[in-house]
Amino acid sequence: MRRYCLLVLVVLSWCMGGVAQDRPTPTVEANTLYVGADGKFEADPDTALIQFNIAAQEQNSRDAYDHASRAAEQVRQLLKKDGIDPKSAQLSSFEFQPVYDYRDPKHKVVGYRVSSNVSVKIKDFTKISPIIQGLGDIDISGEQSLNYTLENIDAAKQKAVQDAYQRARASAETVTQAAGRALGQLLYASVDTFEQIRPRPMVMSAMRAEAAPAAPPPTEEFGAQKITVTAHVNALFSMK
Repeated sequence: MRRYCLLVLVVLSWCMGGVAQDRPTPTVEANTLYVGADGKFEADPDTALIQFNIAAQEQNSRDAYDHASRAAEQVRQLLKKDGIDPKSAQLSSFEFQPVYDYRDPKHKVVGYRVSSNVSVKIKDFTKISPIIQGLGDIDISGEQSLNYTLENIDAAKQKAVQDAYQRARASAETVTQAAGRALGQLLYASVDTFEQIRPRPMVMSAMRAEAAPAAPPPTEEFGAQKITVTAHVNALFSMK
């Protein structure tokens, strides 16, 4: 029994040592100062993502397919009109399925539904309003959504890191001055960057032109929300 307990203690000690080794930390020696700080940078989005659903339901499968095809052609013509290559639109799903009457004990087929989800990335934000308004005019059903993203995020990350490092160094200088010392060179640094969780996209149900023929699209004259990138820097300095 004693041998068994000793073996368990040895194994536990080895496991705890292994866990500690997974997270290396810099050795803080004499005459050094270890500080950490957060920084951020707010960047203008560079891409607008418009997502919508093309859907049609008819009593027979051929009519449903033809209905969806006409709606898809309207979308292609809308994109071409606004100078966007239809090939840049991405199809994330395509469904063709029967519609059942579940009130009928035999679950009778009462129609067929064709549905596909489409997304379009737009770099020129002046094209957003006419596209959204055009989608409200054509024969599509389901929801439309608009979301702004930052695809070229590397430059924003670098600026956030710079801000975090400047804050860390400022904190270190404050501490050394209060102690009557001088701040030396940087000995070690670690960096983590984070992108702010994007807000839920603006969702717009499809509208028909006759409902509000003169109304501007809901995005008219509004600016895009900025994308916030944050960074955390840990730094080890020497002290003179």
